[in-house]
Amino acid sequence: MAVRAAVLGATAVALSVALAGPAPAAEPAGKDHAATRAALRAAVQDGVPGVTATVKDGGTTWSTTAGVGNLRTGAPRSADDRYRVGSITKAFVSTVLLQLEAEGRLSLDDTVEKWLPGVVQGNGNDGTHITVRQLLNHTSGIFNYTADDDFGTAYFTKDGFFQHRYDTKSAADLVAIAMSHKPDFAPGTSWNYSNTNYVLAGMVVQKVTGRSYATEIRDRIINPLHLKATSLPGTKVTVPSPSSHAYSKLADETTGPTYDVTKLNPSIASSAGEMISDSADLDRFYGALLGGKLLPAKQLKEMQTTVPAGDSPTTRYGLGISDIKLPCGVHLWGHDGGIHGSSSVVVATPDGRHALAFNFNGDWSGDAGAVVVGEFCGT
Repeated sequence: MAVRAAVLGATAVALSVALAGPAPAAEPAGKDHAATRAALRAAVQDGVPGVTATVKDGGTTWSTTAGVGNLRTGAPRSADDRYRVGSITKAFVSTVLLQLEAEGRLSLDDTVEKWLPGVVQGNGNDGTHITVRQLLNHTSGIFNYTADDDFGTAYFTKDGFFQHRYDTKSAADLVAIAMSHKPDFAPGTSWNYSNTNYVLAGMVVQKVTGRSYATEIRDRIINPLHLKATSLPGTKVTVPSPSSHAYSKLADETTGPTYDVTKLNPSIASSAGEMISDSADLDRFYGALLGGKLLPAKQLKEMQTTVPAGDSPTTRYGLGISDIKLPCGVHLWGHDGGIHGSSSVVVATPDGRHALAFNFNGDWSGDAGAVVVGEFCGT
């Protein structure tokens, strides 16, 4: 089901499709962000209802919007829009686990079985042979629950979504779906993006600390960094204001009716992708993370130790973040994230000083890679 590539299954590897190819002549990106603005407008021309983006570059901040945030009223998008960030949540979860490692409360080489006894078992799944590190870099081999056919029918088709959009799913429910499938491969022998890995990671946080991953993220990241637009909604179905509406085709096709999918219960994403934020907060988070303000040097190095991300020639995967090489030779760290009607990206230079975050409020079109290249390559 192609729509799943845009909701809950997103990873910065998707950017490699647009970023691959012959390298253009490198040009300075400049300070007018003209190429970035042009790429965002092109996304709207391609069918995305509206876009919002914010760049932080050293001590300067620049924001822009295009298109609309409400197809019915024509109200524009805002630079302050809050939106569902999907898989960008994973870097927050990974950061918490790495902080716990720095505190001596766990090791990334601990087995999943140590912390979650009996949870990963059946159909060839065996938590005694899977490490926390393998959850975080997607080398566990555990099946991606969002790829389950019944789950797809219930949450990614028109009839299923409108029947089930307010369902509450526990982390245990989502893991159980994955455990009904055989592993994709033996742990550590390959790579496959699996949201189940980060649902389990959130469960590990709970077991180690006695508190939910949401509480740990708030206390360890959101509050210290004053990320006022960032939240973990749990089962709340609305997005706080200011925000725009989110739209989807709820189908494999990029044509046909467009549906308002703004309201949904994000428990179906759990610690793999439930968060809400805005572009400025995402820039600030990546700046602090890469700038060494959230992790000791040892743990940041672990986060940035990467493995091949499938067949992508331009992207490697670390622990909740991706290493991305642009055609002009610029190196970035980042991630993208999708959930119904919302496609988001955050990327930053290795020192965290130059960061870009943006959101499309539609999940069926738009070239995210072109926006990133525009900002950092100037073409």
